[in-house]
Amino acid sequence: MSSSYVMRPSRLDDFEVLMQLAEESGPGFTSLPVHERILRERLEKSQKSFAGELTEPQYGKYLMMLEDQESGEIGGCSAVKAGVGIDQPFFNYRVITVAQASQAADRRFDLDALVLTNEFVGYTEVGTLFLREAHRGSGAGRLLAQSRYLLVASAPDRFGDMILAELRGVVDGDGQTPFWDAIGRHFFRMEFTEADILSAITDNQFILDLMPKYPIYVDLLPPEAREVIGRCHADGVGAMKLLEWEGFRFERTVDIFDGGPLVAAARSTVRTIRESRTVTVRTGDAGGRTGIMSNDRFSDFRATMVEGALADDIFYTSAAVLDRLRISEGETARIWLRS
Repeated sequence: MSSSYVMRPSRLDDFEVLMQLAEESGPGFTSLPVHERILRERLEKSQKSFAGELTEPQYGKYLMMLEDQESGEIGGCSAVKAGVGIDQPFFNYRVITVAQASQAADRRFDLDALVLTNEFVGYTEVGTLFLREAHRGSGAGRLLAQSRYLLVASAPDRFGDMILAELRGVVDGDGQTPFWDAIGRHFFRMEFTEADILSAITDNQFILDLMPKYPIYVDLLPPEAREVIGRCHADGVGAMKLLEWEGFRFERTVDIFDGGPLVAAARSTVRTIRESRTVTVRTGDAGGRTGIMSNDRFSDFRATMVEGALADDIFYTSAAVLDRLRISEGETARIWLRS
């Protein structure tokens, strides 16, 4: 396991590598569109968010980059949106069950239906998690994911009481998805990729204008569309397992474009947040415990994998860890340790 990885706030000069990550992430990865203006704006918004320059912190968007400090290579990224559904609608489909009964016909059965909702107003969203193939299997995936919760724990007043995550649904390499073909294509009269880009660059009014206003019965959809409702992309299975481990639950809410699952959890119940603690950091040769540590500086937030020993509220670790976090001996930091 490489110990030289560090999560840090994105910078404006990360644009070229962020474009590369967007291209590598593939179709349907809405939060990383291959679109120059969108990505530049996200880097600018993230920089202002970390610097505390936003007049309305609830609109903050925090993009972080995974950097190998030995090679300087960027291995991936992840992000946190302070609040969704506030400045523009955050639409999704809720799968409801409709009970059907007739005494005259002697029939009783249940039918599932999709209902358009905007119910996650004010939720904090964790997402944009993408790890390059060369860096997989190194523990970096956990660092990408868990550093987001350490960021939230470091300044809870900037974030919502509830946290959600949206996973990419079943989309092939050409940007085709059975769910879109069965529903969205008929109402939007455009390709999935075009709608995906529009959702990233507009206020989503086009969704409200064009989406069906009435429930859609799942039984009326073709089998290939029914089968992918609530299923995530093959590349997102690992991320889904990590979310479930953190305490997120799927409660029958899916993306309106690809049918991918949305999962949610109360901030106080997310495992990394709940199990993390602040400690005083000192250098030492002690080992035996491993985990993830972040500094206590929100504007220059940094997180890294650590190994060391915990004694009361003091964590002993290597000087290299302090260097990666840009802290000095005797300062406080937040740590999550494997049990």
